[in-house]
Amino acid sequence: MIYVGIDVGGTGIQVGLVDESGKILCKGGIVTRTDIPFDMQVKAMADCVLDTIDKGGYTLGDVKAIGAGVPGVTDPRTGNIAFCTNLGWVDVPFVQEFNKHIAKPVFVGNDATVAGLAESVAGVSAGSDSSVFVTLGTGVGGGIVFNGKVWNGFHGVGSEIGHMILELDGEPCTCGNYGCVERYCSATAIIRMARELCAVHPESEIVKVCEGDLNRVNAKVVFDAAKNGDEIALKVFHRYVKYLGQLVASLVNCIDPEVIVLGGGVSKAGDFLLDAVRAETRRYVLYKTLPSARIELAKLGPDAGIIGAAMLGK
Repeated sequence: MIYVGIDVGGTGIQVGLVDESGKILCKGGIVTRTDIPFDMQVKAMADCVLDTIDKGGYTLGDVKAIGAGVPGVTDPRTGNIAFCTNLGWVDVPFVQEFNKHIAKPVFVGNDATVAGLAESVAGVSAGSDSSVFVTLGTGVGGGIVFNGKVWNGFHGVGSEIGHMILELDGEPCTCGNYGCVERYCSATAIIRMARELCAVHPESEIVKVCEGDLNRVNAKVVFDAAKNGDEIALKVFHRYVKYLGQLVASLVNCIDPEVIVLGGGVSKAGDFLLDAVRAETRRYVLYKTLPSARIELAKLGPDAGIIGAAMLGK
Protein backbone atom coordinates (compact mmCIF):
# COMPACT_ATOMS: atom_id res chain seq x y z
CA MET A 1 0.00 0.00 0.00
CA ILE A 2 1.05 3.58 -0.62
CA TYR A 3 0.16 6.93 0.90
CA VAL A 4 -0.41 10.28 -0.81
CA GLY A 5 1.01 13.49 0.62
CA ILE A 6 -0.13 16.96 -0.42
CA ASP A 7 2.09 19.91 0.52
CA VAL A 8 -0.02 23.06 0.13
CA GLY A 9 2.12 26.17 -0.35
CA GLY A 10 1.36 29.77 -1.10
CA THR A 11 2.57 29.54 -4.71
CA GLY A 12 2.60 25.82 -5.45
CA ILE A 13 0.98 22.57 -4.36
CA GLN A 14 3.22 19.49 -4.40
CA VAL A 15 1.85 15.94 -4.43
CA GLY A 16 3.81 12.78 -3.74
CA LEU A 17 3.26 9.04 -3.51
CA VAL A 18 5.01 7.72 -0.41
CA ASP A 19 5.72 4.18 0.79
CA GLU A 20 5.50 2.82 4.36
CA SER A 21 9.08 3.87 5.13
CA GLY A 22 8.57 7.48 4.05
CA LYS A 23 10.26 7.16 0.66
CA ILE A 24 8.80 9.28 -2.13
CA LEU A 25 7.97 7.12 -5.16
CA CYS A 26 6.56 9.72 -7.54
CA LYS A 27 5.82 13.45 -7.55
CA GLY A 28 3.38 15.83 -9.17
CA GLY A 29 2.31 19.39 -8.66
CA ILE A 30 0.17 22.35 -9.65
CA VAL A 31 0.28 26.10 -9.20
CA THR A 32 -1.62 27.43 -6.20
CA ARG A 33 -4.58 29.49 -7.37
CA THR A 34 -6.23 31.97 -5.06
CA ASP A 35 -8.48 33.41 -7.78
CA ILE A 36 -10.92 30.49 -7.70
CA PRO A 37 -13.39 29.34 -5.00
CA PHE A 38 -12.46 26.84 -2.30
CA ASP A 39 -14.34 23.94 -3.90
CA MET A 40 -12.51 24.43 -7.20
CA GLN A 41 -9.16 24.63 -5.41
CA VAL A 42 -9.85 21.29 -3.72
CA LYS A 43 -10.97 19.73 -7.01
CA ALA A 44 -7.71 20.84 -8.62
CA MET A 45 -5.78 19.14 -5.80
CA ALA A 46 -7.79 15.94 -6.16
CA ASP A 47 -7.24 15.93 -9.93
CA CYS A 48 -3.50 16.34 -9.34
CA VAL A 49 -3.54 13.43 -6.90
CA LEU A 50 -5.26 11.20 -9.48
CA ASP A 51 -2.81 12.29 -12.19
CA THR A 52 0.16 11.56 -9.92
CA ILE A 53 -1.19 8.12 -9.00
CA ASP A 54 -1.59 7.32 -12.70
CA LYS A 55 1.85 8.75 -13.51
CA GLY A 56 3.41 6.48 -10.88
CA GLY A 57 1.78 3.39 -12.35
CA TYR A 58 -0.58 2.86 -9.41
CA THR A 59 -4.35 2.81 -8.93
CA LEU A 60 -6.62 4.18 -6.23
CA GLY A 61 -6.83 0.64 -4.92
CA ASP A 62 -3.14 0.91 -3.97
CA VAL A 63 -3.75 4.02 -1.86
CA LYS A 64 -4.34 3.54 1.86
CA ALA A 65 -4.79 7.21 2.82
CA ILE A 66 -4.25 10.79 1.72
CA GLY A 67 -2.84 13.58 3.88
CA ALA A 68 -2.48 17.32 3.37
CA GLY A 69 -0.22 19.81 5.13
CA VAL A 70 -1.38 23.41 4.99
CA PRO A 71 0.08 26.70 6.30
CA GLY A 72 -2.69 27.34 8.76
CA VAL A 73 -4.75 26.14 11.71
CA THR A 74 -6.40 22.74 11.24
CA ASP A 75 -8.72 20.56 13.28
CA PRO A 76 -7.70 16.93 12.72
CA ARG A 77 -10.85 15.69 14.49
CA THR A 78 -13.27 17.36 12.08
CA GLY A 79 -11.05 17.67 9.02
CA ASN A 80 -11.80 21.38 8.88
CA ILE A 81 -9.27 24.15 8.29
CA ALA A 82 -9.97 27.08 10.59
CA PHE A 83 -7.53 29.53 8.96
CA CYS A 84 -5.30 29.36 5.91
CA THR A 85 -4.45 32.95 5.12
CA ASN A 86 -2.36 32.26 2.00
CA LEU A 87 -5.34 30.66 0.25
CA GLY A 88 -8.00 32.84 1.84
CA TRP A 89 -9.67 29.95 3.67
CA VAL A 90 -11.65 30.48 6.86
CA ASP A 91 -13.42 27.55 8.56
CA VAL A 92 -13.61 25.35 5.45
CA PRO A 93 -14.57 21.62 5.46
CA PHE A 94 -11.44 20.37 3.67
CA VAL A 95 -11.80 16.62 4.23
CA GLN A 96 -15.52 16.61 3.45
CA GLU A 97 -14.93 18.52 0.22
CA PHE A 98 -11.97 16.36 -0.82
CA ASN A 99 -13.99 13.17 -0.28
CA LYS A 100 -16.45 14.34 -2.93
CA HIS A 101 -13.72 13.61 -5.46
CA ILE A 102 -11.75 10.74 -3.91
CA ALA A 103 -13.38 8.32 -1.47
CA LYS A 104 -10.34 7.51 0.64
CA PRO A 105 -9.40 8.34 4.25
CA VAL A 106 -8.16 11.95 4.22
CA PHE A 107 -6.20 13.69 6.96
CA VAL A 108 -5.10 17.30 7.35
CA GLY A 109 -2.47 19.00 9.49
CA ASN A 110 -0.38 22.13 9.87
CA ASP A 111 2.62 22.28 7.49
CA ALA A 112 5.25 22.66 10.22
CA THR A 113 3.67 19.86 12.22
CA VAL A 114 3.75 17.44 9.31
CA ALA A 115 7.38 18.38 8.56
CA GLY A 116 8.18 17.36 12.12
CA LEU A 117 6.34 14.08 11.58
CA ALA A 118 8.36 13.48 8.41
CA GLU A 119 11.66 13.92 10.23
CA SER A 120 10.49 11.47 12.91
CA VAL A 121 9.61 8.85 10.30
CA ALA A 122 12.32 9.21 7.67
CA GLY A 123 14.65 11.98 8.86
CA VAL A 124 17.07 12.93 11.58
CA SER A 125 14.73 12.03 14.47
CA ALA A 126 13.64 8.66 13.04
CA GLY A 127 13.41 6.02 15.73
CA SER A 128 12.97 8.49 18.58
CA ASP A 129 10.09 8.24 21.05
CA SER A 130 9.54 12.00 21.07
CA SER A 131 10.72 14.98 19.07
CA VAL A 132 10.07 18.67 18.58
CA PHE A 133 10.59 20.23 15.16
CA VAL A 134 11.26 23.97 14.95
CA THR A 135 11.19 25.54 11.51
CA LEU A 136 13.17 28.78 11.22
CA GLY A 137 12.06 30.69 8.15
CA THR A 138 10.17 33.90 7.47
CA GLY A 139 8.31 32.95 10.65
CA VAL A 140 8.78 30.20 13.21
CA GLY A 141 6.66 27.06 13.22
CA GLY A 142 6.66 23.88 15.24
CA GLY A 143 5.71 20.23 15.25
CA ILE A 144 5.56 17.95 18.28
CA VAL A 145 5.62 14.17 17.85
CA PHE A 146 5.02 11.61 20.59
CA ASN A 147 5.36 7.88 19.84
CA GLY A 148 5.00 8.40 16.10
CA LYS A 149 1.89 10.60 16.35
CA VAL A 150 1.65 14.36 16.03
CA TRP A 151 0.43 16.26 19.07
CA ASN A 152 -1.94 19.07 18.16
CA GLY A 153 -3.30 19.90 21.60
CA PHE A 154 -6.87 19.44 22.79
CA HIS A 155 -8.23 22.24 20.60
CA GLY A 156 -5.99 21.59 17.60
CA VAL A 157 -3.86 24.71 18.06
CA GLY A 158 -0.90 23.20 19.90
CA SER A 159 2.75 23.46 18.83
CA GLU A 160 2.47 27.16 17.91
CA ILE A 161 6.06 27.57 19.06
CA GLY A 162 6.52 30.78 17.10
CA HIS A 163 3.98 32.54 19.28
CA MET A 164 5.30 31.64 22.69
CA ILE A 165 6.28 34.87 24.46
CA LEU A 166 10.05 35.23 24.62
CA GLU A 167 10.39 38.91 25.51
CA LEU A 168 7.89 40.66 27.78
CA ASP A 169 6.39 43.68 25.98
CA GLY A 170 8.89 43.09 23.18
CA GLU A 171 8.71 43.52 19.42
CA PRO A 172 5.15 43.68 18.03
CA CYS A 173 4.15 40.50 16.21
CA THR A 174 1.83 40.07 13.24
CA CYS A 175 -0.43 37.98 15.50
CA GLY A 176 -1.21 41.06 17.62
CA ASN A 177 0.90 40.09 20.63
CA TYR A 178 4.29 41.42 21.65
CA GLY A 179 7.58 39.60 22.15
CA CYS A 180 6.72 36.39 20.30
CA VAL A 181 9.46 33.88 19.48
CA GLU A 182 8.85 34.60 15.80
CA ARG A 183 10.08 38.16 16.28
CA TYR A 184 13.45 36.96 17.59
CA CYS A 185 14.19 33.53 16.09
CA SER A 186 13.10 33.87 12.45
CA ALA A 187 15.00 34.94 9.35
CA THR A 188 12.92 38.11 9.50
CA ALA A 189 14.34 38.80 12.97
CA ILE A 190 17.92 38.37 11.73
CA ILE A 191 17.24 40.85 8.94
CA ARG A 192 15.65 43.37 11.32
CA MET A 193 18.52 43.19 13.81
CA ALA A 194 21.12 43.47 11.04
CA ARG A 195 19.47 46.50 9.47
CA GLU A 196 19.24 48.27 12.82
CA LEU A 197 22.97 47.84 13.48
CA CYS A 198 24.10 48.48 9.91
CA ALA A 199 22.24 51.79 9.86
CA VAL A 200 24.79 53.10 12.37
CA HIS A 201 27.72 50.91 11.28
CA PRO A 202 28.11 51.39 7.51
CA GLU A 203 31.62 49.88 7.74
CA SER A 204 30.13 46.40 8.20
CA GLU A 205 30.77 43.72 5.59
CA ILE A 206 27.00 43.29 5.43
CA VAL A 207 26.62 46.81 4.00
CA LYS A 208 29.43 46.24 1.51
CA VAL A 209 27.98 42.96 0.24
CA CYS A 210 24.58 44.63 -0.18
CA GLU A 211 26.24 47.63 -1.90
CA GLY A 212 24.70 50.00 0.63
CA ASP A 213 21.14 48.83 0.02
CA LEU A 214 19.91 47.42 3.34
CA ASN A 215 16.77 46.11 1.62
CA ARG A 216 19.04 43.41 0.17
CA VAL A 217 20.03 42.06 3.58
CA ASN A 218 19.06 38.44 4.22
CA ALA A 219 19.97 35.83 6.82
CA LYS A 220 22.61 34.19 4.62
CA VAL A 221 24.42 37.48 4.03
CA VAL A 222 24.51 38.11 7.78
CA PHE A 223 25.73 34.63 8.68
CA ASP A 224 28.34 34.59 5.90
CA ALA A 225 29.70 37.89 7.21
CA ALA A 226 29.74 36.47 10.74
CA LYS A 227 31.72 33.46 9.52
CA ASN A 228 34.22 35.94 8.07
CA GLY A 229 34.59 37.62 11.46
CA ASP A 230 32.65 40.81 10.77
CA GLU A 231 32.06 42.45 14.15
CA ILE A 232 28.53 43.70 13.41
CA ALA A 233 27.44 40.40 11.86
CA LEU A 234 28.81 38.54 14.88
CA LYS A 235 26.80 40.77 17.21
CA VAL A 236 23.63 39.88 15.29
CA PHE A 237 24.58 36.21 15.21
CA HIS A 238 25.29 35.97 18.94
CA ARG A 239 22.10 37.84 19.80
CA TYR A 240 20.11 35.52 17.56
CA VAL A 241 21.73 32.41 19.05
CA LYS A 242 20.97 33.67 22.56
CA TYR A 243 17.26 33.91 21.74
CA LEU A 244 17.21 30.57 19.94
CA GLY A 245 19.11 28.89 22.76
CA GLN A 246 16.56 30.21 25.25
CA LEU A 247 13.72 28.84 23.13
CA VAL A 248 15.30 25.41 22.77
CA ALA A 249 16.06 25.26 26.50
CA SER A 250 12.45 26.15 27.29
CA LEU A 251 11.32 23.24 25.11
CA VAL A 252 13.75 20.96 26.93
CA ASN A 253 12.62 22.16 30.36
CA CYS A 254 8.92 21.91 29.53
CA ILE A 255 8.60 18.89 27.22
CA ASP A 256 11.89 17.00 27.65
CA PRO A 257 11.83 15.41 24.16
CA GLU A 258 14.42 12.94 22.96
CA VAL A 259 15.32 15.11 19.94
CA ILE A 260 14.86 18.75 18.94
CA VAL A 261 15.16 19.33 15.20
CA LEU A 262 15.95 22.70 13.64
CA GLY A 263 14.70 23.16 10.08
CA GLY A 264 13.78 25.92 7.66
CA GLY A 265 15.97 28.28 5.68
CA VAL A 266 18.00 29.56 8.63
CA SER A 267 19.11 26.03 9.49
CA LYS A 268 21.05 25.92 6.21
CA ALA A 269 23.80 27.73 8.12
CA GLY A 270 24.72 24.20 9.22
CA ASP A 271 27.20 23.43 11.98
CA PHE A 272 28.09 27.11 12.35
CA LEU A 273 24.61 27.64 13.80
CA LEU A 274 24.11 24.20 15.34
CA ASP A 275 27.29 24.22 17.44
CA ALA A 276 26.49 27.67 18.79
CA VAL A 277 22.88 26.78 19.65
CA ARG A 278 23.93 23.58 21.41
CA ALA A 279 26.39 25.51 23.56
CA GLU A 280 23.94 28.33 24.31
CA THR A 281 21.12 25.94 25.18
CA ARG A 282 23.21 24.31 27.91
CA ARG A 283 23.33 27.67 29.73
CA TYR A 284 19.56 27.65 30.23
CA VAL A 285 18.71 23.97 30.66
CA LEU A 286 17.47 23.41 34.21
CA TYR A 287 19.13 20.10 35.07
CA LYS A 288 22.62 20.63 33.71
CA THR A 289 24.09 17.38 35.06
CA LEU A 290 21.41 15.18 33.49
CA PRO A 291 21.09 14.08 29.84
CA SER A 292 18.84 16.26 27.69
CA ALA A 293 17.49 16.40 24.16
CA ARG A 294 19.78 15.94 21.18
CA ILE A 295 19.70 19.07 19.03
CA GLU A 296 19.99 18.27 15.32
CA LEU A 297 19.48 19.83 11.90
CA ALA A 298 16.63 18.64 9.69
CA LYS A 299 17.72 16.60 6.69
CA LEU A 300 14.64 16.08 4.49
CA GLY A 301 14.47 19.62 3.12
CA PRO A 302 11.49 20.47 0.90
CA ASP A 303 10.40 16.81 0.73
CA ALA A 304 9.38 16.93 4.40
CA GLY A 305 6.02 18.48 3.56
CA ILE A 306 5.01 15.66 1.23
CA ILE A 307 6.36 12.86 3.43
CA GLY A 308 4.83 14.21 6.64
CA ALA A 309 1.43 14.83 5.06
CA ALA A 310 1.39 11.29 3.70
CA MET A 311 2.36 9.84 7.08
CA LEU A 312 -0.69 11.47 8.73
CA GLY A 313 -2.64 8.51 7.41
CA LYS A 314 -0.27 5.80 8.58
